[in-house]
Amino acid sequence: MKARTVRGMAGATAAAVIVTGAAACSNPGGGAAAGAGAADSAVVGIATEPETLSPLLGYGKDGNSKIFDGLLAHDTGMKLKPALAEALPEVSADGLTYTYALRRGVRFSDGQPFGAKDVVFTYRTILDAKTNNASKSELDAIADVTARGEDSVVFTLKYPYAPFAERTVLPIAPEHIAGGQDVNSGEFTTKPVGTGPYVLTAWSKGEKLSFKANPTYWGGEPAVKKFTMAVIKDDDVRATRLRSGELDGAVLPPNLAKGFAAGKALPGAPPGGSRGMYAAKTYDYRQVTLPTDHPVTGDTAVRQALDIAVDRDTMVDKLLDGAGKAAYGPVPTGSPWFTAGTERPHDLGKAERILDDAGWISGADGIRAKNGVRAAFPLWYPSGDKLRQEHALAFASDAKKAGIQVTTESGSWEVIEPRMKTDAVLAGGGSPADPDFDQYLTLNSALAGDGFNNMARYDNPTVDKALLDGRRSADPAVRKAAYDTVQRELVKNPGYVYLTHIDHLYVVADKWDGLTTQVEPHDHGLGTGPWWNVESWKPKQK
Repeated sequence: MKARTVRGMAGATAAAVIVTGAAACSNPGGGAAAGAGAADSAVVGIATEPETLSPLLGYGKDGNSKIFDGLLAHDTGMKLKPALAEALPEVSADGLTYTYALRRGVRFSDGQPFGAKDVVFTYRTILDAKTNNASKSELDAIADVTARGEDSVVFTLKYPYAPFAERTVLPIAPEHIAGGQDVNSGEFTTKPVGTGPYVLTAWSKGEKLSFKANPTYWGGEPAVKKFTMAVIKDDDVRATRLRSGELDGAVLPPNLAKGFAAGKALPGAPPGGSRGMYAAKTYDYRQVTLPTDHPVTGDTAVRQALDIAVDRDTMVDKLLDGAGKAAYGPVPTGSPWFTAGTERPHDLGKAERILDDAGWISGADGIRAKNGVRAAFPLWYPSGDKLRQEHALAFASDAKKAGIQVTTESGSWEVIEPRMKTDAVLAGGGSPADPDFDQYLTLNSALAGDGFNNMARYDNPTVDKALLDGRRSADPAVRKAAYDTVQRELVKNPGYVYLTHIDHLYVVADKWDGLTTQVEPHDHGLGTGPWWNVESWKPKQK
């Protein structure tokens, strides 16, 4: 969830960044000629695209950006490992100083050397008030970043911030290029240069991003020489293009992914091979925002009633075909950060009693009203996202049983965003890296109305304090208690109705070795999916 230059909450099945143009109607990348079916090329279908390719404005901030590297990266198990740093950071006893020794001999794809000055430039530029990066609150803990010679960088923090090292997967930009341009509108935003395994060759907005292997990559030149991400907003169209052979792989919602389970081999697969089906466990949730500025959704009783009127288990069974689980908050059940006892079973009778006691009286048509205000509100979802549409319709059906009329509406994010102050939205979010990452942006009252941050304008002083306690302590017990408080407060006063946590499903032609998945965030399709490590893939022998 974010109000970022790379927008969160947006997108279709694979959401976190918004599609700024219509999905291409032409063959993405020209079909097999552009790589689909070729042994050393890959064309994958994703649902969304970034608004910028500059890490200074938010691109790739969670890693796996292809063009860039961070100081650290995540391995398959989501553990931190060195990238542009030669080792994990040295942390002072008080938790206020992080020192990174940098990998030597690394060069940007234009041949210029990478060094400490680039790290300092990147972080200081992001934190500059003039930089339009709404994610800069994620780096709030930084008091200063300085170079210690050419090969060492020191971060000084304002307070002990336990997950700080996770923030240093953020991509590093070259000062010699980006430093000479307007950070918000310069050429670097669409024609980036990095140290990563791939080099951008073309970006046709609304259609595709094309990459070629970086022959001088410090980790070794990738075996997949050409990599194309075809931007296909509509789930059905993405499935059709995968089936026709225009794509080597794609992210799909459960109802479409299961259609590939027993089908014929994808075009281009080796003899005897068909496809790989990959299901990635995630922190990705779907939720309904309950804006405080609406006379119905702003009523605590209505929020409490909706929270237990929804039938989450049926949504998991019917909408996700079992590929997910019920969501009771931003943290999935099974996570060590989940607070036991905050599960809310479906209880329509109790929901009706809450509304009765609060003065929401059922009318002749079954819809409730209070003081002349009808219990009705719109619920928006992004057009083309069938999974969100299905969630919205199921939510509206459950709400109507409790006497609340929800009218579902679809539109682009440009249509939805101006309405978010008063209208509910079928939104999404979630980050496995640390509970601070998603919850602070979603629930902190100071970020209410800040673009896609805190879309519901949730305002709970107890939650605000707990969020600060959780991010400013290095003590695991203190942090666990803080996030327990947040989750219990969401039971008392839900600012959002969390519906499901969704497994991400991918279909990929069985042509390469080395495909794996990570535990994934809300954002999937660009930096996540089986192609999170495409630079490590090796063609299978036919």
